[in-house]
Amino acid sequence: MSEEETTRHAEWPLRPWVLAGMLGIAGLLVWLVSADFKHDMEPWRAALTALCFFGPLALAFVLERDMWREPAIFAAIVGLVMAGIAWRVASADQYYDSSAFWLAAGVVASALALPLFQAGFHRQLWKTSYSETHYHVWTDAITAGGALAFVGLSWLVLGLLSELFHAIKIDVLRELMRREWFGWTFSGVAFGAALGTLRNQLKVIGTLQNVVLLVFSLLAVPMAAALTLFLLSVALSGLDVLWEATRSATPLLLSCAVGCFVLANSVLRDADAAASQSRVMRIAAFVLSVGILPLGVLAAISMGTRIAEYGLTPQRIWAFITVIVAVAYGIAYFLSAIRSRKHGWDTLRQSNLHLAVATCVLAFLLAMPILDFGAISARNQVARLNAGKVNVEDFDYDALRWDFGDSGREVLATLTKNSDPQVAKLAREAEQRESRPHRWLDENRDKREERIANLRIDAADAVLQVAIREDVRTNPYLCMTPCVAIDAGPRPGGGRWVAYVQNGTVNRRVLLREKGTPGEDSFVLDVGNVPGPQNPEQKADSQVEIREWKGRRVYIDGKPAGDPFE
Repeated sequence: MSEEETTRHAEWPLRPWVLAGMLGIAGLLVWLVSADFKHDMEPWRAALTALCFFGPLALAFVLERDMWREPAIFAAIVGLVMAGIAWRVASADQYYDSSAFWLAAGVVASALALPLFQAGFHRQLWKTSYSETHYHVWTDAITAGGALAFVGLSWLVLGLLSELFHAIKIDVLRELMRREWFGWTFSGVAFGAALGTLRNQLKVIGTLQNVVLLVFSLLAVPMAAALTLFLLSVALSGLDVLWEATRSATPLLLSCAVGCFVLANSVLRDADAAASQSRVMRIAAFVLSVGILPLGVLAAISMGTRIAEYGLTPQRIWAFITVIVAVAYGIAYFLSAIRSRKHGWDTLRQSNLHLAVATCVLAFLLAMPILDFGAISARNQVARLNAGKVNVEDFDYDALRWDFGDSGREVLATLTKNSDPQVAKLAREAEQRESRPHRWLDENRDKREERIANLRIDAADAVLQVAIREDVRTNPYLCMTPCVAIDAGPRPGGGRWVAYVQNGTVNRRVLLREKGTPGEDSFVLDVGNVPGPQNPEQKADSQVEIREWKGRRVYIDGKPAGDPFE
């Protein structure tokens, strides 16, 4: 940046004290409004917490000694927007699987808006200097990283001092460190003081920025070489190699695209004059810029294939939008790289500015309650069910109940009245379930037949055998490896104990017999009926003794497994 451009960032001796006090108070307020938070935070409390956190944090980055009105308005807007998003997230409770993406989108929008505001985009619009925007992006990142490192170091020093005073039986610091209010306040003060000190040295930080970019650019050459080899390998071997190697191809490809973006910009900087003069580095930047597009296209193919196979979910819609953004950047960088031979890289730099604004606006809109991804996903999934693209047993009714919000539960309610009795039965079971099955087990839903093949049943009742197979089919944590289901006899009060023995452990479940038409009785799972430990009340004069015990338990190759049944 030129000397004229940095005059508005003049040193302010009181800045560390002002920011330390402001963020310290903000930390205390965050604790006050969220002190009773355990699991589910009330929407109003979540909104106040976000307001007290994001508003002062944004103000800390933009506040200047002779300019406070515009920064205050900007910080207020950021705080109110994030408060509204937090309200929406808290209101969604646990019934919307991707509600955290709303908050993430708000954070992305705020993070992109910060350097744009600092560069004066709100006044100059598309005439905004890319050089200054680029400068603020990196100085914000460096000062934020330095301030966070100082917070960690401050806690380390505080811990050492508390142990030092503890040695002479003075535990004031130890007790303070255990208090949540102190933790929030101290962290805010430390972060504010460090941030204020670092932002008073922006001219030095500008020099440090060049050093950071130089270090980053060293990675550009090996990254470009690896990217070239990867793309050639995929072209020669086909996409199946990539799909077989990992089930997380999309996030992997997008991460590589982000790496290419960062490293290419570390070489090209904010102007041709400031860019690396090394021919090897420039070639690497060219390869990285061109490579973003094929990585984005591969990610789009990966996500498109998964959507075609399994249908839409809110998470997949968010991922697909992210892929679209990556492809947009890839197209811009590809065209800019082609033009760079004759016209330099100014086209890419302007594309960066335009794409940053577009991404900021897109992230803001996605965080707002404009599009209901749950409703879109629910309609898509039911259409797949009606079209026969997914089996009735394989359909994820739990997703409608727990992941797609109110729209999903409304669709699930209609399925309980479906003309197909099997669909209606499974929908009712999902609707009555009190907790969402573990998400990490979802991939095992696709291995039902494999899990059934792992199952060996030791039960004489043919109806119970059918129920055991259905239990394994609908519960993806059962029989992931070879297992045995044993009829462990009747349970007092009704139903039968079934012991699933897998990997040397015993999982007991209760299956209740349902009366149907003659000859059509069936068993259903008694949800939540799992035996717990018996802990009788013990008094001061209680008699405690050891007695002989005899009962039933599971044995594997003659060795006891699991807890006894009685």
